[in-house]
Amino acid sequence: MRIRCLLFALLFLFLLPVPGNGRIINKLQKYYCKVRSGRCAVLGCLPKEEQIGRCSLSGRKCCRKKK
Repeated sequence: MRIRCLLFALLFLFLLPVPGNGRIINKLQKYYCKVRSGRCAVLGCLPKEEQIGRCSLSGRKCCRKKK
């Protein structure tokens, strides 16, 4: 029983985002962008695209073709 509590605590600490390091959040945002049929643009969306979200905390944009 103690081992389960210890493993749960370690898992919880592992999944907490560290300030300045949002790897888990960035991966989730990229995945969510792909699910919504988008692509991650470094600078900005193309003229025939619309921004539907963000791909990372650093400012990459999630873009898809306008409907």
